[in-house]
Amino acid sequence: MATAAATSASEPEAESTAGPKADGEEDEVKAARTRRKVLSRAVAAATYKTMGPGWDQQEEGVSESDGDEYAMASSAESSPGEYEWEYDEEEEKNQLEIERLEEQLSINVYDYNCHVDLIRLLRLEGELTKVRMARQKMSEIFPLTEELWLEWLHDEISMAQDGLDREHVYDLFEKAVKDYICPNIWLEYGQYSVGGIGQKGGLEKVRSVFERALSSVGLHMTKGLALWEAYREFESAIVEAARLEKVHSLFRRQLAIPLYDMEATFAEYEEWSEDPVPESVIQNYNKALQQLEKYKPYEEALLQAEAPRLSEYQAYIDFEMKIGDPARIQLIFERALVENCLVPDLWIRYSQYLDRQLKVKDLVLSVHNRAVRNCPWTVALWSRYLLAMERHGVDHQVISVTFEKALNAGFIQATDYVEIWQAYLDYLRRRVDFKQDSSKELEELRAAFTRALEYLKQEVEERFNESGDPSCVIMQNWARIEARLCNNMQKARELWDSIMTRGNAKYANMWLEYYNLERAHGDTQHCRKALHRAVQCTSDYPEHVCEVLLTMERTEGSLEDWDIAVQKTETRLARVNEQRMKAAEKEAALVQQEEEKAEQRKRARAEKKALKKKKKTRGPEKRGADEDDEKEWGDDEEEQPSKRRRVENSIPAAGETQNVEVAAGLAGKCATVDVEPPSKQKEKAASLKRDMPKVLHDSSKDSITVFVSNLPYSMQEPDVKLRPLFEACGEVVQIRPIFSNRGDFRGYCYVEFKEEKSALQALEMDRKSVEGRPMFVSPCVDKSKNPDFKVFRYSTSLEKHKLFISGLPFSCTKEELEEICKAHGTVKDLRLVTNRAGKPKGLAYVEYENESQASQAVMKMDGMTIKENVIKVAISNPPQRKVPEKPETRKAAGGPMLLPQTYGARGKGRTQLSLLPRALQRPSAAAPQAENGPAAAPAVAAPAATEAPKMSNADFAKLFLRK
Repeated sequence: MATAAATSASEPEAESTAGPKADGEEDEVKAARTRRKVLSRAVAAATYKTMGPGWDQQEEGVSESDGDEYAMASSAESSPGEYEWEYDEEEEKNQLEIERLEEQLSINVYDYNCHVDLIRLLRLEGELTKVRMARQKMSEIFPLTEELWLEWLHDEISMAQDGLDREHVYDLFEKAVKDYICPNIWLEYGQYSVGGIGQKGGLEKVRSVFERALSSVGLHMTKGLALWEAYREFESAIVEAARLEKVHSLFRRQLAIPLYDMEATFAEYEEWSEDPVPESVIQNYNKALQQLEKYKPYEEALLQAEAPRLSEYQAYIDFEMKIGDPARIQLIFERALVENCLVPDLWIRYSQYLDRQLKVKDLVLSVHNRAVRNCPWTVALWSRYLLAMERHGVDHQVISVTFEKALNAGFIQATDYVEIWQAYLDYLRRRVDFKQDSSKELEELRAAFTRALEYLKQEVEERFNESGDPSCVIMQNWARIEARLCNNMQKARELWDSIMTRGNAKYANMWLEYYNLERAHGDTQHCRKALHRAVQCTSDYPEHVCEVLLTMERTEGSLEDWDIAVQKTETRLARVNEQRMKAAEKEAALVQQEEEKAEQRKRARAEKKALKKKKKTRGPEKRGADEDDEKEWGDDEEEQPSKRRRVENSIPAAGETQNVEVAAGLAGKCATVDVEPPSKQKEKAASLKRDMPKVLHDSSKDSITVFVSNLPYSMQEPDVKLRPLFEACGEVVQIRPIFSNRGDFRGYCYVEFKEEKSALQALEMDRKSVEGRPMFVSPCVDKSKNPDFKVFRYSTSLEKHKLFISGLPFSCTKEELEEICKAHGTVKDLRLVTNRAGKPKGLAYVEYENESQASQAVMKMDGMTIKENVIKVAISNPPQRKVPEKPETRKAAGGPMLLPQTYGARGKGRTQLSLLPRALQRPSAAAPQAENGPAAAPAVAAPAATEAPKMSNADFAKLFLRK
């Protein structure tokens, strides 16, 4: 490696000596570039070699593989050919990508994936200085993962030549072990420190590293064993008189800790020790074995689960919290955070435990710092960090710098900026000694309040179209401080005037807050003035404000003040009541108008039905029985489409259908048949429907059955077409499509599988396009037993890592939108919203890898123009769905159970019309006369009416046609 580095270092000098007019200048430049590339690749390749404890004793030089690379470089220099041109093209492509990534980082330094890609390309190109700088910049913003740290450490170890380089590697190890608790990094640290044992203080350095490693991860039940063994091997290799006691001590300490494979360690100790194992050691060993049995279920759950295993870690943490061992609690939190470093709630729980229980300054502040570096978009972590720094007496300048970092972290909501400003202003307020009339801290506090208001008005409002502080909470706090702590009511009144001019003058609670402040720190004159203004401006609760004014004048005012207050309140309340009456009349007029329109539509439908009935009865008398039946069936389906759904599972068998048709045909040929009245025709049609076989569904097979809907009605032989589609999920036992009475496909079916796992896999085919329509696949659930069962596969709550995009052109494809979104982070999922026919609605949901990428995408994409359409981008936060309340039956006095009728602002809707014939409607006791018919019967007669015989469809039809 030293030879390679020296050769590459001498290249600039060699290149500079070449004259610009030398023969074959281009060939030499290309050959030098190729040789430099090959050497840098050799250095990078060496980082992947396994580093042993005696790595520093290896001879420095060029390995066999490096020799092959040199041979390749020599061949390229002597005879440039195809390899050289391919390499030049690849290098140029990589350089362009490096420039693009650097430019993107100059715009957004918090792009994690961009940092990773840049480091990878620079390392591939052999730009050792640049890759070191890129890693340094990334480590200042984000904590690096175990893989990134090990890769960086191996690169630096391979280039370390003297004592200064070794100290630099030591510094890197110190940074690495602070980011995450990783046993592998500690093991590398210990092995590397062994290589410097020959230097001054080398032995103490090695022991110090191993002791710190044991205190950090020595309790790790699955990976701690390797550190204990490495430490024992090191102590065993040292030729000292006291080494035996040191090894004894390590064995005894290890055997007192519950670790995997403890039995083998105990057996090794018995074999190594010349004396019998002490009884105290055996007792500690047995106690550790008992503890191991308690921990095993949680460790096995972690081994069986897949990353990130958050639920398993949370259960483990709860168990450790009950036991209460601080070292083990800290370790399990650190283990969980290695795989769940982007979960803010886990950081909050960890930091809260440290703040309340351990209260160790260095440990607490370190965890808070790591938390905001992992989840910089979470305002709660920054607020807790500021409080922890204040609690542990950190310098004011450091806290101010941390606050500035928080403002640049890129929060995803406007209210987050209000919260961080409040936390910082609270800190500044606690620094002020208000016993002094003026101080530097007080001026700094006032300047911070002024800056906060400007920041929310300019920066936040420009980005989110809202300040995040509609109630002016920050200004209210400022006014309270000025009034109560600084005795400056003039400034407090100015602030409240500004609050009221920002749209808050119509709220009674805002005026009462101002009034209470004046009562406590002002005078009666300003209290009266504030309440008089409140009476004129309040629109939500004017009665309450008027009552407060009258109460104040009753206790403190003169007769003149009382008369003025009464006159103003009466005038204001009269005007308010007048406005309310006008609004109520307008609302009533709209309701009446809607009811009249609904009544007109109802009459029009009734007249249309009556006209159809008359036309049917006056038809030709010489009509076969088969035609009568077919017309009756068709008319029944046309008149009552809602009843078609009730018999949609009914399909006649092929043989029976044919027999019915033949019988009807013969009957028509024999003789003239009298046309039966409509009631008998309907009875005959109903009996024919009852005779048809139904497609029965066995509810016991719901677990292996899925319900498929929204299929095209025009699909021919749906069972044949859908079978290959679902057989990809498993063996299909049966596909039961649903047909109408006429034999038309209704667009849905049941698919029964042989195994339950096949049905679960079939649910993933939901929204799959079939003949141009999205196919809906849902679990088969009996709605009569589970009326509240809803199937909606997407979350309806706030998802900070998912974006909602609206205003997209209908022609925009999923691939086009994904290309746009990829520029701002890793897209895990993208869904274009379509209607039931599969047509796009101009909406989309984009799921990113984490919240940071989503927040950056919002800033970059909101307002972007796509195909002449300006799109809107926001964090996915669907509005809460209004679940209609179940109507509770109420019982009239002495009468039957009645449903409460509640109409909306637009009156009685079309779907709220009663389907019960008017002649059978039972009016409430409050109505003196029915809507159409005689007066209501007394309540005593109600029970007799309920025992009336059931009526057929024909009887209902007669009631509809009755004049």
